[in-house]
Amino acid sequence: MTVSPASMFPLSQNELAELRQRLLATRRVPVIVGPTAVGKTALSLDLAEALGAEIVSADSRQVYRFMTIGTAKPTPEELARVPHHFIDVRNPDEYYSAGEYQREAREVIENMLAEGRLPVVVGGSGFYLRALFDGLFEPRIADTEVKERIRERIRREGLASVYEELKRVDPEAAARIHPNDEQRIVRALEVYEISGKPMSTFFREKPRPASFEGIWIGLERERDELYRRIDERVDQMFAQGLVDEVRDLLQRGYSPELNALRTVGYREVVDYLQGKISLERAIELVKRNSRRYAKRQLTWFRRDLRIHWVRADEGALAKVLEILRETVQ
Repeated sequence: MTVSPASMFPLSQNELAELRQRLLATRRVPVIVGPTAVGKTALSLDLAEALGAEIVSADSRQVYRFMTIGTAKPTPEELARVPHHFIDVRNPDEYYSAGEYQREAREVIENMLAEGRLPVVVGGSGFYLRALFDGLFEPRIADTEVKERIRERIRREGLASVYEELKRVDPEAAARIHPNDEQRIVRALEVYEISGKPMSTFFREKPRPASFEGIWIGLERERDELYRRIDERVDQMFAQGLVDEVRDLLQRGYSPELNALRTVGYREVVDYLQGKISLERAIELVKRNSRRYAKRQLTWFRRDLRIHWVRADEGALAKVLEILRETVQ
């Protein structure tokens, strides 16, 4: 593992070691959040190296294998610098809910804390983060045969017909699920068929917060600067081979209708590969939709009063370390 020189850290090695121990003793977990392209990866790597920590990703797309360029995963070099968790843990056609992430990530973090290993949670998926720290109840109910039977009905009768059934048996869940969201429609009907109870009844149960507490840091930039970085990142993704990545996913047999592939950067390239739009138009749409996604992320995070906002500049690491020190004093 590459270790950054001590001179890059604004605190002495003794101060960093003391801060690390205080975080572990108080079960406080640094959390780095912010919109896409703001600079979370770079800061989290520096912070993890400073504190001898490991990174727990809270990104709902980086969990998927074969989706590397379009999700801006850490590079192999970055993954080698610091241990990472929840990168490449599912195939694109596997359902992976916020509830599953909550259970698995809590277990990982609990084990890390018990072993004296410090986690740093990093991500822009607000729903994953809320599930991890605040709780999100989801039943551990699953049956592959039931799921496949529902999918066969969709192939035979159409998604709209099956969605109408969901509206009949669980109107509350149906109101929260988009009529085109096949994975969540299947999941809601699967839970109903197995348990005999609407999925919405399970979600009324009181969420259980985590046994550890987050120290939330939000990275921010001026809007024009953030949008410029988004545009540059999109250009870089296409230069790195995003079109080939999407083509490979389709050649592997993954349906373009999967939730994982109906996200920004993938659905536009699918449209290009299907001849619906030009490459130039695909690039333009990825930039536009990425900016819109960043705006939605900021709206979500701005509502969370736990977040300490820090300007994403050269002094960000020092500011973050100071916030952590003040919090655990």
